[in-house]
Amino acid sequence: MINKLCVFGVGLIGGSLALALKKANYCKTIIGCSRNEAHLKRAVELGVIDSYTLDQKEAVQGADVVLLAVPLRAIGGILENISDALDKDTIITDAGSAKGSVVNAVKTAFSGVLPPNFVAGHPIAGREKSSVEAAIPDLYVDHKVVLTPTSETNEIAINTIKDMWQIAGATVEMLPIKQHDDVLAATSHLPHVLAFTFVNSLSKSEYKDEVFDYAAGGFESFSRTASSDAVMWRDICLENKTAILDAIDVYQEDLAKIKAAISDSNAEEIESLFIQAKTTRDRIIKKT
Repeated sequence: MINKLCVFGVGLIGGSLALALKKANYCKTIIGCSRNEAHLKRAVELGVIDSYTLDQKEAVQGADVVLLAVPLRAIGGILENISDALDKDTIITDAGSAKGSVVNAVKTAFSGVLPPNFVAGHPIAGREKSSVEAAIPDLYVDHKVVLTPTSETNEIAINTIKDMWQIAGATVEMLPIKQHDDVLAATSHLPHVLAFTFVNSLSKSEYKDEVFDYAAGGFESFSRTASSDAVMWRDICLENKTAILDAIDVYQEDLAKIKAAISDSNAEEIESLFIQAKTTRDRIIKKT
C-alpha cells in the first residue's frame, strides 16, 4: 500500500499507472506535478490524480514513492530540484526507456552517489498517443516492466516498486543496465526510428498524395509508432545514442543484403531471407 504517490508527468505512462493503482485501491492519494497547469487540471477532472501542484519541492513532501514519467532529458533537472526536499525513506523510480542516462542523471543530482532508494525502471507498454486523455487503467496488464537496480539499490525499495507494478497488472523482470539499453535499442528504439523515417520518406514522393490515399493495412501497422511523442523519442535517441547507432548499423547491413538480392534478381536469396524472417516472427508471436 502506498500512502502518497507523486507523479511527474501525468501523461499516458504516469496516468495509466495512477488509474491502475486507484482501481486497485493501492494508493491513498496521488499528486501530479508538471509545468502545464491546464494539463494537470484535466488530469484531476478525469480522476487520474487527486490533486496537483506546480511546485516540485512541494509535490514530493511526504511522498512514499516518486515516479518520474517525463522525457529523459527532463529527469536530471527535476532530480536536482527535489533532492533536498525528499524524505529519507522516499523511493524514487522512473519510466525512462534508456537506463544508463537516467542512472547518470541521478548520480549528478545526488553529488555522484546513487541513493539506495532509487530504483530504475522501464514499463514496456504504450500507445502512440501520449496525453492524459490516452491513459487507461489496464495499459500494463500482461506487459513487462523491467527494473535495472544497481548494487547500491535497497532491497526494500526494489520490492516496493516491484509490488507497485504488479498491482498494475505487469510482469516485473530484472536486467543489467547495459543489457537493457542494448536490447531496447534493437527492439523498440530502432523500430520507432524506422517508422518516423519511413513516413518522412513517403512524404517526399512526387506521388505523396496518392501514396497516402492508397496506403493499406501494412502502412498503418508499420507506421503506427510515427504518431508517438516527438520530444520523448528525441530524448531517447540522444540518451541511448550508442546502442541505437549500433542497431542502425546492423539494420543497414541487412537492408543492403536484400537490396543486392533484389538488384540481382536473386529469387532464391530473397525468398530465403523472407522465410527466415517469417519463421523467426511466427516463433516469437507464438511464445507471447
